[in-house]
Formats: sequence, structure tokens, C-alpha cells
Amino acid sequence: MTTSPQDGALLTVEKVHTYYGSIEALKGITIEVHEGEIVTLIGANGAGKSTMLRSINGLNHPRRGSIVFRGKDITREPPHDVVRLGISQSPEGRKLFPRMSVLENLEMGAFQRRDRSELRSDLERVYALFPRLSERKQQRAGTLSGGEQQMVAIGRALMAHPKLLLLDEPSMGLAPIFVERVFETIVEINQQGTTILLVEQNAMMALDVASRGYVLETGTVALADDAKALLRNEQVRKTYLGETD
Repeated sequence: MTTSPQDGALLTVEKVHTYYGSIEALKGITIEVHEGEIVTLIGANGAGKSTMLRSINGLNHPRRGSIVFRGKDITREPPHDVVRLGISQSPEGRKLFPRMSVLENLEMGAFQRRDRSELRSDLERVYALFPRLSERKQQRAGTLSGGEQQMVAIGRALMAHPKLLLLDEPSMGLAPIFVERVFETIVEINQQGTTILLVEQNAMMALDVASRGYVLETGTVALADDAKALLRNEQVRKTYLGETD
């Protein structure tokens, strides 16, 4: 089952084909994200999940198809303009500046912002979401634990004050206690008014917090449905949730 974009979507990705050289990674994908939602993309490694985010954030422009954000075609926009327009990302692998402090990493997320007067309140918001970062604000980011580094990566993305937050594998490599905390925080960020597009290997956790989900298989949308319906779907349960007969 696939869905067609509807009027009023915050983000509409329509029939997008994205390549790495001659290899077609996305084969005509259509997805949509509405304001206030958490939408998740699940699928095996190589299904095209991270490529979808790279297509949206301007790092890998599609050859065909369109990406529209808040009514503006951003298909060919460079990454810095995509951020300025209201999309920021916490990348896979976190990609912090290891020799810079926690505070300096967070401030880098606000590099393009012009409303400097609101930075203090956004920094306090990040510290409220992740109190541990307040305690470690002067510590070098490279000396933090994996879970703490993930907090910094999400916090840095939030400092851009995004309308749409892209999260790429936020639970990767984390201890179970940190995984649970990260997903609790994702829900909290969404409840505070930030729309989220979530790419995640942990399909059960992702579908548990999402409102809708798309299952990607080899660059195509294999399934699209309400997240709770996908959790009940027999094919999804066997393939992505590890269940057997």
C-alpha cells in the first residue's frame, strides 16, 4: 500500500529518484509528513532510509521527483538553505566536533540563526530535555559517553529551531537505558511542537512513538500505514520485529 501526497502537508516527497553514481538508491519514493506528526521510516540496511534524509536535507539531490517543504520546492536547495528554511538533522553517528565543548557544539547548531535574542531560551530548552548536558557544558564532546553524545547531537539540531527535525538512527550503538531515554525525549520534543521524521533500525521502538510509518525495501515504499497498524502487520512483525510463527 502506498499513499499519495495531500494538500497541507508540511513536507511532501513525490516520486523521488536519488542516485549514488549509476546506482539508483531511491526508486520513485513518495512520502508525506504533516505538522505535529512523528513519521518513521523503517527497513533493512540499504533500503534507502538515510538516502531519503540526504535527499531532503540537500546533501544528495534527487535526479527526478520533487521535495516540497512548507509550500516551497527545496529539491535543489543547498544544505545550508534547507537548514535556514526550517529543517535540521541529527545525523547517523552523531558527527560532533570532539575537541569542542558541549556548549560550543550546541551553539554550532544555531550558527545560521538571526534571532539571537531567543538563543538563550532554546539553550535552556535543550538543558531541560537533557539535564546531563547542563552539567557537562564545558566538557569536550569527544570525552562523553555514546548516550551523552547522542543527546548533544539532538540538542545541536534543536538549536537551529527547526519546523521539521530529521533523526537518523538515534538509538544506534546505545545501551538499552539510553535508548529508552532517547525515545522518551523524542516524544517530548514532538509534544513541544516539533514535527519529526525518524529513521530507525529499532522498528518496534520507532513504531511505538510514531503516528505513521513507511516501510522501505530496496529504494521503494513497500508499506505505508498508521504506526499501530504496522505494529500489528504480520509481515512487519516477522521481517522487522524478529517474530516467528
